Amino acid sequence: MKSNDERLADILKRLDNISYIKLEKIPEIDLYMDQVTSFMEEHLRKAKRNPEDKALTKTMINNYAKNNLLPPPVRKKYTKEHILLLLFIYYYKNLLSFNDIEQLFRPLTQQHFNTTDKLPLSDIYQEVFALENDQMDRLKDDVRAKFEAARTTFADADAEERESLQLFAFISELSFDVYLKKQMIEMMIDQLRTEDAAANDPKKKH
Repeated sequence: MKSNDERLADILKRLDNISYIKLEKIPEIDLYMDQVTSFMEEHLRKAKRNPEDKALTKTMINNYAKNNLLPPPVRKKYTKEHILLLLFIYYYKNLLSFNDIEQLFRPLTQQHFNTTDKLPLSDIYQEVFALENDQMDRLKDDVRAKFEAARTTFADADAEERESLQLFAFISELSFDVYLKKQMIEMMIDQLRTEDAAANDPKKKH
């Protein structure tokens, strides 16, 4: 059985292997659905929990389109902007509902998708993920701090039990952090939904 120190080393090593897809890696030409799924599978394989998991399937793409997360393809082909949205969806889908993602995406799909009048979606993608390196460093520091905090717990337990309980405390700390951040994200999306509803209420336009 691995020690907790070894588990921490595994976590930090996995974080080093996770990175977003650089903008220049995304094809400029339009792709058919099979080509899109192959592209995502190739470039997101390191982020998958299990090797047999699928990063993206045809059914997923159809569901995203049906739930207004993704604009329809053009003559059965998907543009670079479609792929950018699919990448955002990939990171959000395990955290937020389709309704929440649709609300969050609405300004992107309505104002920045396939347009020359406003900031293109590729620039938004680049700007957002430019924060990745600093974010990853902060995340590693936070993980180490939580690990050290968990190591101070259950000091009176015997050695074998203490290791197990401290691991539980560490996982609980990480989970509570995710829970709180999810609460904050959902609160902001609910605020956006309320503001949109108010802006589109004909009674409030007079």
